[in-house]
Amino acid sequence: MTDTAAPSAGLASALLLGATGLVGGHVLDLLLGDPAYGRVVVLGRRAVDRQHPKLQQHVADLGRLDEHAALFAVDDVFCCLGTTIRAAGSQDAFRRVDHDYVVGSARVAAAAGARRYLLVTAAGASPTSRFFYSRVKGDAEAGVRAQPFEGIVILRPSLILGPREDRRPSEALFQRVAPAVAWMLVGPLRRARAVDARNVARAMVRLAKERTRGIRVVESEEIPGMGGA
Repeated sequence: MTDTAAPSAGLASALLLGATGLVGGHVLDLLLGDPAYGRVVVLGRRAVDRQHPKLQQHVADLGRLDEHAALFAVDDVFCCLGTTIRAAGSQDAFRRVDHDYVVGSARVAAAAGARRYLLVTAAGASPTSRFFYSRVKGDAEAGVRAQPFEGIVILRPSLILGPREDRRPSEALFQRVAPAVAWMLVGPLRRARAVDARNVARAMVRLAKERTRGIRVVESEEIPGMGGA
C-alpha cells in the first residue's frame, strides 16, 4: 500500500530506510514534523502505522532495490537499517541486512542523484576488526564511502537506549545498567557510554539540514551534544 503526497516546491525531500526500528522511528517523527522537508519517502519490508500529508510509503524487497530506483531521487537518504545475529538467524543473514542492503541502497541512491547519505553503524566499526559484528559494520561504511555523494554522514553510537519492538534480553539488561555506570566512563571510555535513540535521530537530521559535504564520521561521545541533550 502506498500513501502519495505531492512534493512541496523549494523544500527538501528525504528517503528513510529502517523506519520501523528504534532510531528510524524517531527520524521519521522528526522529518514529518520538520517544515524544511516537503516529502518523506519510507521504503521497507513493512509499512509503518502512520499517516501524514507529506508521507509516501512503499513496501519492497530490500534485496531488489534496483526496481525502486526512482524513489531514491531525493536530497537526503537516511539509513537506519540494522538487526542482530540472533534476530537474523545466522551470520550470513545478518550481513545481508547490515551490509548488503545498506551498500545496495547507497549504490541505487547515488545513481538516482541523491545528494547526501546518512548512516547509523556502531562504535568500533572497522573492516579490519577481529569481531564479526564490527567488521560487517565497517565493511558497510566502506561500501557507502565509495559512492559519489555530495555528503556522507556516518554515526557510530554505542549501545542505543530506548524501547524496542523486538526482544533482546541481554541488551535489555545493559539498558537498565548503562545509565547507572555512565559517570564511570570518562576520558577515552566516554565512547562506551550508551546513547539515547532520540539523540541519534536528532543528530542525523541536524547534520542533513546543515548540508554536510564530504565524509563526516560522528563518534558515539559526540552524539548527545549534537542531539540537543
